[in-house]
Amino acid sequence: MKPYGTGMTWGEGPRWHQGALWLSDTQGSRLWTDHGGSWSATKLDSPSNGLWFMPDGKLVAAMMHEKRIGVWDGRQFATYADLSAVASGPLGDLVGDEQGNLYVDDVGFKPGEPPRPGRLVRVAVDGSATVAAENLVFPNGLAFIDDGRTLIVAETAAQRLTAFTVGADGTLTDQRLYADLADLVGPHARPDGIWPGPEGIWVATTTGHAVVLVRDNTVRETIATGTAFPIACCSDGGNRLFVTLADTGGRPLFEALAAKAVQTTVAEWELG
Repeated sequence: MKPYGTGMTWGEGPRWHQGALWLSDTQGSRLWTDHGGSWSATKLDSPSNGLWFMPDGKLVAAMMHEKRIGVWDGRQFATYADLSAVASGPLGDLVGDEQGNLYVDDVGFKPGEPPRPGRLVRVAVDGSATVAAENLVFPNGLAFIDDGRTLIVAETAAQRLTAFTVGADGTLTDQRLYADLADLVGPHARPDGIWPGPEGIWVATTTGHAVVLVRDNTVRETIATGTAFPIACCSDGGNRLFVTLADTGGRPLFEALAAKAVQTTVAEWELG
């Protein structure tokens, strides 16, 4: 492991694009990247969460508190799609297919509210939004596998990865268990960000203190993160895996978050 970037409070949605890393600081309301040659941040009026690069190279983001998908213009996220008619809670991770259709988490409830089931929202290439799946328990990380025929979602509070079959029209069917993280990793594993690899799905387990490679409800590889809490991950398309790691100074995670006492770094691993 070696350090790659520092300065974030809570690093979500890392994405590698054309030789640079991008990620959202959801607690610091900043967009971080080394696209310009050095690791730096742009302050946002409202935080982005999940990030994705469209087929034409444009960066889009799930605007966490605004019920919209934004498109980056170099200074801010202008509106790409309005989700106010379908979204009910904060927006989470974001993933897209080769045609430019997007899928985004609607967590379903805000901090401090009683937990409610979340959903996945599909944004078509024309910007129209529809509910693609419901009754998910804190939906979080998203990833396509099987050449786009399967969509995986991390259900953080349920401690599992769930799979859907993706229809030709973008509909999601055949909901099923992909991996039981509580059973495979331990009772404290709560999946946040995920990333597809050739051998399976990389999962950042936050309070599980590990990044694990899982496939068909089996663990293929484990990267222990010590006292750090792994939040999210992505690869560069080769043999490098980037992971955002939260340091709470030894405090319990949620206590440290409430006290704004969390610092996040990006670490880089060389894979087999």
